[in-house]
Amino acid sequence: MSATLTEALAANPFFAAPLFDALPDVVFFVKDADCRYVLANHTLARRCGMRSKEALVGKTAAEVFRPPYGETWLAQDQAVLASGQDIDDKLELHLYPDRDPGWCLTRKLALRDAHGKVVGLCGISRDLAMADKKNPGYQKLAASVRLIQEEYGRALSMPELARTAGMSVAQLERYFVRIFQINPRQMLIKTRLDAASRLLAGDSSIAQIALACGYSDHSAFTRQFKATVGLTPAQYRAALHKA
Repeated sequence: MSATLTEALAANPFFAAPLFDALPDVVFFVKDADCRYVLANHTLARRCGMRSKEALVGKTAAEVFRPPYGETWLAQDQAVLASGQDIDDKLELHLYPDRDPGWCLTRKLALRDAHGKVVGLCGISRDLAMADKKNPGYQKLAASVRLIQEEYGRALSMPELARTAGMSVAQLERYFVRIFQINPRQMLIKTRLDAASRLLAGDSSIAQIALACGYSDHSAFTRQFKATVGLTPAQYRAALHKA
């Protein structure tokens, strides 16, 4: 590494952060130990309805996003800072103020000083891309994807999905990640919660929706929905009605 580059890194470890401004499908941010934005990219600012990314600096998620979304994401930041445990490619349904809901994979990393103390966090959220239908493996997965889309309301095991595709479980997972950027379990969760989100706009009880979406246990459905969407089904329904 050249002396000039070493000096640049020492002076500003995030000097290359502006590169993230060129990625319209990626949200990037750095936060301090109080969960306040230190850096963000233009994509995040636009999705929050702000004219510039500098407008985010000094604010927490609870100040940027309307309740109860902001409080949920602030709690997630606080958990990373308190535990020092990273979040790795977590499937989430993001609800931005000026944008329709969208699925993404989120990664948050605890930032440590020279002594190992957690002093902040950085993160990215990548929008899920459309499937690569030109990939030779796409047709191999078509039957298992169709099974998920048509039978998500019942128990589906990885071995069953693998048999449908004529693969081993390990092969199935590799192909799914390569083509859909998510594994089969995440695809099943996404499909179930997409259906649940639609049903929550209607009059069915949450217990009925849980059963229709493949959850025999109402509490298990609530935990999964909260972990992925950031709200409980009841909170999500209330937010839909308010909107």
